Amino acid sequence: MNKHRLGQSDLYVSAMGLGCMSLGTEEAPAVSIIHEALDRGINFLDTADLYDAGRNEELVGAAIRGRRSEVVLATKVGNRRISGQDGWSWDASKTYIKSAVQDSLRRLQTDYIDLYQLHGGTMEDNIDETIEAFEELKQEGLIRYYGISSIRPNVVREYVKRSRIVSVMSQYSILDRRPEEAILPLLEQHGISLIARGPLARGILTDNGRSRLGKDYLDHTAAELAALHEELTRQASAPRTLTQTALHYPLSHPAVAAVIPGASSPEQLRLNIAAVEAAPLTAAEAAAVRQTVKVGVYTSHR
Repeated sequence: MNKHRLGQSDLYVSAMGLGCMSLGTEEAPAVSIIHEALDRGINFLDTADLYDAGRNEELVGAAIRGRRSEVVLATKVGNRRISGQDGWSWDASKTYIKSAVQDSLRRLQTDYIDLYQLHGGTMEDNIDETIEAFEELKQEGLIRYYGISSIRPNVVREYVKRSRIVSVMSQYSILDRRPEEAILPLLEQHGISLIARGPLARGILTDNGRSRLGKDYLDHTAAELAALHEELTRQASAPRTLTQTALHYPLSHPAVAAVIPGASSPEQLRLNIAAVEAAPLTAAEAAAVRQTVKVGVYTSHR
């Protein structure tokens, strides 16, 4: 599988990574999916301390035991669980980040994290303190690089201006093109990569996606989604499939380093790998997608 440089780092990630949130909580099937991903050329695994209260990191750690050198390992921090209580609270403080990284390292069974990402962020945070925490973790050798996972353009702009992030993870798909007007030009200008999560839009942008069309998605109504699915399927005529179009559309932007669809079964993983290994979209195909789904048909996040 093709690999792309992540920002201005020395990390090279597979064009498709594996979003590990959908793996479930049982070790054997989760490890099997991750091993198949690695065996088939995926080297980029993304998890978070929030997923299943840390269980997801434990599963990833079990899967990469003995294979750490094959993996670009990404996880996230900032959502703090309180023992004995449901839910979590936001905490981007230096004290919490430097404590939470130790828990993630233990669960992941590793002594360093390749990409440590702030899992959100607000304008009310002490952003300089948060950046200082990440910079100290780099100096201590506990992380190699850091980034931010955010859908808030104003927060992303602050980190681009004030930090040395190498990546921004954000939702980006044919049905959610907000990054194109909000942050992609800025990231490209500064040599920062976008990691596109949700490229299949909750499974809607797959060849079997009609089974998922009963609900609205963002500001697209169910009726609009049905019409868009039909038109996009028509455009993705043989030999290309809609899944191929959906995974390659974000990758057609030069600032995008990787897409990270999830997979809850080996079959789903194989379908996604086959789709991303197809030929990239032509300029005409990408233009047709942009003409079909407008960038501003829904409300942008502030």
